[in-house]
Amino acid sequence: MNTVMNNLKGRNLLTLSEYTTDEIMYILEKAIELKKMQKEGTVHHYLQGKTLAMIFEKSSTRTRVSFEVGMQQLGGHALFLSRADIQLGRGETVPDTAKVLSRYVDGIMIRAHEHESVKELANNSDVPVINALTDDYHPCQALADLLTLYEVKGSLKGKKLAYVGDGNNVAHSLMIACAKTGVDCTVAVPMGYEPKQEIFDQAKVFAKMTGATIEVTHDPQTAVAGADAVYTDVWTSMGWEDETEVRLKAFAPYQVNAELMAYADKDAMFLHCLPAKRGEEVTAEVIDGPRSLVFEEAENRLHVQKALLVALMA
Repeated sequence: MNTVMNNLKGRNLLTLSEYTTDEIMYILEKAIELKKMQKEGTVHHYLQGKTLAMIFEKSSTRTRVSFEVGMQQLGGHALFLSRADIQLGRGETVPDTAKVLSRYVDGIMIRAHEHESVKELANNSDVPVINALTDDYHPCQALADLLTLYEVKGSLKGKKLAYVGDGNNVAHSLMIACAKTGVDCTVAVPMGYEPKQEIFDQAKVFAKMTGATIEVTHDPQTAVAGADAVYTDVWTSMGWEDETEVRLKAFAPYQVNAELMAYADKDAMFLHCLPAKRGEEVTAEVIDGPRSLVFEEAENRLHVQKALLVALMA
């Protein structure tokens, strides 16, 4: 355990591809520990005197609030920086921004469009950089998803998660997270909306190490069959609004409703990274029903991110 802890200190989190199974499980176990402490009112100021810079190119509810509150609960401080607030929005280079911030703060969280920008920031930073979302990856969300599954099912290896919808950043990080922890993951998408092939191939390589199965299909019923968790996301992500009408038609057969949930295990949970559009990717009957854990999942963003902050910055 000490070896894992030492290996994480000072690291970046760009994708979960760079993290081992043991490192991911350490973060989940630490999240459970910190969650218990927070619920019991036990002070856990592991980041006393530390500051996290939070750069936002994209707006957010869960990401901003969970990181900001998390730093406060850990005894540290968080700085919200929109692109308009800093010189990055006026042409300062990413490397210069990274080098300057590294001299002021103890960690940098960024929610950006291009994944390459986050990589460039990390390559030029002397403090840990956390990817809070890019167009290609959403690793913090995947950690919260794993934590929710782990808490409810008691284990991860051998469980099955079905993702139905767009092969987007959420799907990418879920495939990697599941592959790394032994969770079987089937992604069901319409033709033309598949996950990126290189990320799918990478996830399959990781899956061979843990015995997991990672698949992509165009049949939602096949994907959901026997699943322990059924997951979806909005059909039109931020930045793709011009495609809304086309996407509504393409994704209509992929709605998560009571009929589709009937193919899953009788105790299957429903997950969604939120925000959700009831009547599109999921019916109100499902997301507001007894099998939905979307708000527990959203809360778990706070706990896994606190665990991550402690692991990288304490």
